[in-house]
Amino acid sequence: MSGVVERARALVGVPFRLHGRGRAGLDCVGLAALAMGREAHCAYGLRSGDIGRAEGWLRAAGLRPVEIGEPGDLALVRPGPLQLHLMIGTGAGFIHAHAGIGRVVEMPGASPWPVIGWWRAA
Repeated sequence: MSGVVERARALVGVPFRLHGRGRAGLDCVGLAALAMGREAHCAYGLRSGDIGRAEGWLRAAGLRPVEIGEPGDLALVRPGPLQLHLMIGTGAGFIHAHAGIGRVVEMPGASPWPVIGWWRAA
């Protein structure tokens, strides 16, 4: 099992908090950063829907795009027309900071949102 997935699973249940970067609260960027052992950029705009900008931040964080996601890879998804979101693939579903539920969750199955691309630690 991927170490990224194990670290992400250890964060399931942590409250959702916009721009959260620790166990007191996480958003999707904070969750991905902690699980991947990277620094999280605080001034990001996933709510702008700007794919190029998000991809630039992912590259700056040392990630590279891949065709097919494997456990521990990040999925960049589009839950709405002007919103992007990061989820960690587990091989059987995803772990992500769910704003609507208010906490980090693990969900089985395919992404409920269109997957724009997969990203892996370089």
